[in-house]
Amino acid sequence: MTAVGISRKAARGHQQAKKRKQLRRFGLNAAAVAVFLFAVFPVYWMVTTAFKSSEQIFTTDFIPFPTDPTFEHVERVFTQGVAGHSIWKFLMNSAIVALGTVLIGAVFALLGATAVARFRFRGRTSFLILLLIVQMVPAEALLIPLFLMVRRAGLYDQLLGLIVVNVALTLPFAIWMLRTFVAAVPRSLEEAAWIDGASRFTTFWRVLFPLVAPGLVATSIFSFITAWNEFVFALTLINDQGSYTMPVALRFFVSQRSVDWGAIMAASTLMTIPVIVFFLLVQRRMVSGLVAGAVKG
Repeated sequence: MTAVGISRKAARGHQQAKKRKQLRRFGLNAAAVAVFLFAVFPVYWMVTTAFKSSEQIFTTDFIPFPTDPTFEHVERVFTQGVAGHSIWKFLMNSAIVALGTVLIGAVFALLGATAVARFRFRGRTSFLILLLIVQMVPAEALLIPLFLMVRRAGLYDQLLGLIVVNVALTLPFAIWMLRTFVAAVPRSLEEAAWIDGASRFTTFWRVLFPLVAPGLVATSIFSFITAWNEFVFALTLINDQGSYTMPVALRFFVSQRSVDWGAIMAASTLMTIPVIVFFLLVQRRMVSGLVAGAVKG
């Protein structure tokens, strides 16, 4: 075979490999788009239903978006409220529980992850395995024991009791995730700070904390969404209707004879806004924390 034939064969092979690579990339992109549409469609349907008229909601025809948008459902949620209380009352209760879970859980998670990643002690491996085992236990299986513990502690029918329970449920995952971030920080940075005369607390706050901030933000997002959407424990541990969170308040739109889908979708749409706002606020910290604190001075 001549050199020209070899070069042509190599060129054809290169083109075929390039086409296979393009097809593979196209397939992955198509799969990603399909997964994205599958995940976003329920949210899209919820938002569009909130602005549809009652006739469009209960029709059997497929209506992808409201042809004549109406604010009657949103207005009814704001004016009539839920169970005799303003919708803002339930949003505030959810915000208190979610933010309390994030703040308290972040402190304990950061301290626990630092201890597990930086210190060697007896039972360290067993503790890490125990964190994974706890995550495997369904939260509903812990409902009765946690209910008894909260009632004995005098925290029943209080938002603080719900915060403590949510912290306990999200803490194992937060410690496990933050442990990898803390372990990834070079010890040389801490040793350099000690040589410069920094105390352990100063080293922790000025060196370790900024570098672990991205992981702390990620766990905070997980904790916030978990506490914000939690329903079973909020329904069990809270008896006063004025202290209900938003997920529990939504059930009042469902009666034995009918379901007010318009109000449910409008209230659910309002319920998703704080989650989006929280993510937009902390995502900047996630990016800035990747480089903050790594340069001396």
